[in-house]
Amino acid sequence: MNWKEFKPTILFLLKFVGLYLVLNFGYGFYVSSFEPKPDPVTHLSTTNTAAVLSFLGFPSEAIDFPAKPSVAIVHNSKTVVSVYEGCNSLNVMIVFLSFVFSFGKLNRALLWFAPIGLLVIYAINIVRIGLLFLVALKLPHFLYFSHKYLFTALIYLIVLLLWVYWIRRLILLEKNDKE
Repeated sequence: MNWKEFKPTILFLLKFVGLYLVLNFGYGFYVSSFEPKPDPVTHLSTTNTAAVLSFLGFPSEAIDFPAKPSVAIVHNSKTVVSVYEGCNSLNVMIVFLSFVFSFGKLNRALLWFAPIGLLVIYAINIVRIGLLFLVALKLPHFLYFSHKYLFTALIYLIVLLLWVYWIRRLILLEKNDKE
C-alpha cells in the first residue's frame, strides 16, 4: 500500500479533527463561563427569533431564565419553547468551519465564504427555532420529532449544501489556476 496516495486524506482528517477539537473545547469554556445564565449567542438567537415571530404576527419576547442556561420564547404570557445553548447553532458552525478550513488552502475565497456560511447557518437556525415555536404552539405532540430529527436534519442539510458548494468552488479555482 502506498501511503503517499492517502496523504491528502490523512492530512484533511488530522486538520479537521484537530480544528474541531480546539474549537469545541473553546466553545465549552465559552458556554460554561456564563453559567448559570445563557451565553450571549443563545440569548441573541432567541431574541432574533422572537423578533421575527412578532413580525410574522406571533407577538413574542425572549426572557432569560435566571438560574438556567436557557432563554424562553414567551407568547401570550406563556413559555412556548426554551432555547438552550445547544440550539444557538455554534456547534454546527464549528463543524462547518472545521471542514472548510481543513479542505483546501487558506485564501481570499475562503475568507469571504466562511463568514457568509456562518451567516447562512445562523439565519437557518433562526428559522429552525421559529418553526419549533410554531410546532410547539400548534402541534405540540409533533415537537419531539421536529426538534430531534426533522429540523436537525434541515440544518445539517444546509451545511452539507454549503460544503458541496465550497468543494465545487475550490475545484473551479484550482482549474482556473492551472489554465
